Amino acid sequence: MVLATVCLGVYRPPAQSLGATGDAVAEYVQSEMQRQHIPGLALLVRQRGEIVRAEGYGLANVELQVPVKPETIFQSGSVGKQFTATAVMMLVEEGKIGLEDPLTKFFSDAPASWKDITVRELLSHTAGFGDYPEKFDFRRDWTEAELLKLVEGIPLAYPPGTKWEYSNLGYLTLGLMIHKVTGEFYGDFLQERIFKPLGMQTTRIISEADIVPNRAAGYRLVKGELKNQEWVAPMVNTTADGSLYFSILDLAKWDAALYTDKLLKASSLQEMWTPVKLKNGQLNQGNYGFGWFVTDHHAHRLIGHDGAWQGFKTSIMRYVDDQLTVVVLANLAEGKPEKIAEHVAEMYLAGKP
Repeated sequence: MVLATVCLGVYRPPAQSLGATGDAVAEYVQSEMQRQHIPGLALLVRQRGEIVRAEGYGLANVELQVPVKPETIFQSGSVGKQFTATAVMMLVEEGKIGLEDPLTKFFSDAPASWKDITVRELLSHTAGFGDYPEKFDFRRDWTEAELLKLVEGIPLAYPPGTKWEYSNLGYLTLGLMIHKVTGEFYGDFLQERIFKPLGMQTTRIISEADIVPNRAAGYRLVKGELKNQEWVAPMVNTTADGSLYFSILDLAKWDAALYTDKLLKASSLQEMWTPVKLKNGQLNQGNYGFGWFVTDHHAHRLIGHDGAWQGFKTSIMRYVDDQLTVVVLANLAEGKPEKIAEHVAEMYLAGKP
């Protein structure tokens, strides 16, 4: 076992020796973990339909000195939004939701301004919704009805469809909409329609009460000292803006499914991976589709997303035309897994892993 070092209250991540392997990717990952002070990290590289790397580095739990394994469970952060968007598109394919439906179709008591908001705009962060209010109490155990009332009481930040502004509240509302349409909690819908069919056996809604094998601990740095993640109320950890547990092994199954029609038709996936246009005909400023950012990186088409929540940072980067996916899951709030994922991807794209 590789041990972390805590000296004089300042956290130093574990140093791992490669011997004479000459593994450039591992060397880079470990050097970045040292530089960023990341306790633990899981790396997935999937290329041309095969897992070429599923590796753990450092510690999943510093207090108990538990190393990260491919099976280690991390919190998703906003990487979970792509699952919410997929669930909505499943209901679109079934005719239960229309992308141009106004929100008032599903929320009859909503303010009048919601009649001008479409499901498409909510999925693409162009609805006029903002983020959690500055004084939002994350330690209060809100009910779904209370959360909806909170969102309904916040004035729109801009006319729907006229700009792009990332909105966790928008995706929270999509989860409530899934519940209204299906009659079941959105997390149960994901379990039945996505996780179980794909064999994603460890992916689930967050629960601190349940016994979750291989669960990592989340951390933050306070004046250079490693601290445990801050506590939030259980209900706040079940919303559809990114409240999942998963491992890189489950995300490998997820990535594989996205190259098929197991979950959605090719046309639906293509719509999710196309940046939404604003009402003026221009692409939204975030290059956002439904639950995914869609960009070009050095002439390579990139579909991806990052996440941050409760002492965890996550990143999934899918270079779909190159059939290359890199996932990095880290257990430090200040970590930058997207930088690591991008660099590792560049090494593979250049043929120099």
